[in-house]
Amino acid sequence: MAIVVVGSVAFDTIQSPFGKAEKILGGSATYFSLAASYFTDVRIVAVVGEDFGPEYESVLRQRGVNLDGLQRAAGLTFHWGGEYGENVNEAKTHFTHLNVFEKFQPQIPQQYLDSQFLFLANIDPILQAQVRRQMRNVRMVGGDTMNFWINGKRPELLATLKLVDLLLINDTEAKMLAGEANLLRAANKVMAMGPKALVIKHGEYGATIFFGDRKFGIGHHPFRAPALPLDEVRDPTGAGDSFAGGFMGYIASQEELNREVLKRAMFYGGVMGSFAVERFGPERLQNLTREEIDARFEVFRELTHLD
Repeated sequence: MAIVVVGSVAFDTIQSPFGKAEKILGGSATYFSLAASYFTDVRIVAVVGEDFGPEYESVLRQRGVNLDGLQRAAGLTFHWGGEYGENVNEAKTHFTHLNVFEKFQPQIPQQYLDSQFLFLANIDPILQAQVRRQMRNVRMVGGDTMNFWINGKRPELLATLKLVDLLLINDTEAKMLAGEANLLRAANKVMAMGPKALVIKHGEYGATIFFGDRKFGIGHHPFRAPALPLDEVRDPTGAGDSFAGGFMGYIASQEELNREVLKRAMFYGGVMGSFAVERFGPERLQNLTREEIDARFEVFRELTHLD
């Protein structure tokens, strides 16, 4: 079943202890799409500038990503530059040039309207809500946000959360959104804002999913999925978006929506995030095999079993 992702297609300039990469393909929708493409059909909605050549499009097309919703605008493509030190969980931003992304107005192509799944990547919550209202018949809506919107557009974000089935954010964002230092209480407060389930990402320590009552049944018992210990993390950029792509992509590939499917999806999210950080940019996500993905999935599963 097809999934539509609305977010950024961008360029990144990245410095890490392993080297530097200048103006490589990036953006939330890019990482999400590549990761999800191993599980289901992906349709992208984003905007790029005149400097976004066919060589960048081909990266997505070769993975079967539908680019009918990729808008072209006069100007330059969104470009972010940052640096990672020894603490790979934190990036120091050197510059953020929004360029054509600053005036992005998502337009959903007619041929996308039969999609059953929607993921609202990290963009203005006003735009997220507009997209959600254009796609009223989707089976499930996932969403993302960040501290910039939590602090700067809280009323708009709270309105958007009522339209989201499942929210994926990190520990700090969850506590900030809820105004609560305890993670369990924060999760319950966030779900009371609208989402039926909540995935809280813990970076190199895995992720936890919390379940509400209304859609996925079986109470509020959370489920924790570990992260895979890695020899090298060359570039953490896009790890969270790759997690979201694996997570939502797997869900979209299943006939049923229930707690067990979401639990398995947590492992596939972790798998795709772990591949993403092994190279600069989305390089590793471009040439995986499903056999590699499933083999690493089994490693993740073994981490959670004593026997």
